[in-house]
Amino acid sequence: MNNRQLFLRHVAQTSPAPLALEITDASGCYLTGADGKKYLDLIGGISVCNTGHRHPAITDAIKKQADHYLHVMVYGELVQSPQVAYASLLSAHFPTSLNCVYFTNSGAEATEGALKLARRVTGRTDIVCCNKSYHGSTLGALSVMGDEYWRNAYRPLLPGVWHYDYNSEDLIAGITNQTACVLLETIQAEAGVNEPSGNWLQRVREKCHETGTLLILDEIQCGLGRTGRLWGFEHYNIIPDIVLLGKALGGGMPLGAFVADQAMMQSFTADPVLGHITTFGGHPVCCAAGMAGMHVVLKEQLHITAEAKGQLFKKLLKHDKIKAVRGKGLLIAVALASGEEVIAVLERCMKSGLFSDWFLFAPDCIRIAPPLTISDEEIAEACNILLSCL
Repeated sequence: MNNRQLFLRHVAQTSPAPLALEITDASGCYLTGADGKKYLDLIGGISVCNTGHRHPAITDAIKKQADHYLHVMVYGELVQSPQVAYASLLSAHFPTSLNCVYFTNSGAEATEGALKLARRVTGRTDIVCCNKSYHGSTLGALSVMGDEYWRNAYRPLLPGVWHYDYNSEDLIAGITNQTACVLLETIQAEAGVNEPSGNWLQRVREKCHETGTLLILDEIQCGLGRTGRLWGFEHYNIIPDIVLLGKALGGGMPLGAFVADQAMMQSFTADPVLGHITTFGGHPVCCAAGMAGMHVVLKEQLHITAEAKGQLFKKLLKHDKIKAVRGKGLLIAVALASGEEVIAVLERCMKSGLFSDWFLFAPDCIRIAPPLTISDEEIAEACNILLSCL
C-alpha cells in the first residue's frame, strides 16, 4: 500500500473526507507535495507557523538542545534551562501581574489547567463562556466549547457552564458572585474572526473585578503577534487574570501554556501537592524552539508588520462574490455566500497551488492566517489565485 492508503488505514481519522495531501517538505510560506507541486500556505498549520516553516533560527535551536538533553523528568521538578529562559522571556513581555508560566503540551491542556486554577483560587465552580467559541477538544475544553453539535455526543460534561453570545449584555449580566471564571477568546477565531465591539471587553473586565471572578483570555490563536500586537488583549486596554497560549508558542513544536500571577499558581503546590501535573509539558526541545521563534517575532517585528500585511489582503480582496472581509492583523475571514461555495473555491485553490481552509463555526468563510513572514509579493500571489478561483 502507498502512504495515502496506510494513512487512511492506520492513522485515526477525524472526518469522513480528510484532505490527504501528502507533504514532503515545507519552507517559508510554501508546502511541497509528494509530486513536487508547491502550495502557498495561507493557514500556517492554523496559526502555528508564525515565523514560517522551518525558520533557520528555530531549527538551529532544536538541534542545539537535542545535543544536550531531551526528556529528563516530569514538568516542574528539575531546573531545565530552556523552560526557565522561555518563561522569563514571556514574563518580560507581559504585564507584571502575568509573571508565572505553566507549560503544557497544547492549548487544550492549557485550557484544562486554567479551569482547574480558577476553581482552586476562587473556590467556585461556575464558568461563563461564549457560543461559537473554541478552546480545545478534551473533556473540560469541550464543556466550554460554544456549539452543541460538538458537545452533545459526549455528555454529561462539566456542570455549571453557562454559554452566552459574544458581545452580549447577557454575558455581562451572567457574571455573578458564584462565577469562578469568564473564559473568552480575545478575538473569536473559529466564529469567523469576531472582535469585541466598543468597550464590551472592558466592561467584562470590570464586572469580573466587582464579583471576584477571574478573567481568562484565550490567546491560543491570536497571541504571539498574529493580530498586529504581541498579545491580542493589548488592542483593548485590559489585562486578564490568566492567559492561554498555544499554537505558535512552540515555533512549530507542540507547546502550550497558561500564564498567571505566581501567587495564584502557588495554589497547585499543596493540598494536594501536584495539583496539576504533566509529563511532557514544557519539553526542553519545544521550549528551545518556541523561544527562538519568539525572538524572531521580536527581532523582525513581525507583530508590528502583521497589521500592514493584513490591510494589504483587505485592499486586494475585492470581488462581487466576497460578502465581507473581517480581520485583525493576519487573522482574516473572507465571507462568501455559503459553505458550499467556500468548499468549491478551496478545491480550486488547491489545484492552483494555494492552500487554505474554513472556520469551525463559520463554514461560509475562507481562513487567511499565513505565516507572519509572508511577503507583499506572496500576498499578491495569494490574492490573485483566490480571485481567479472565485
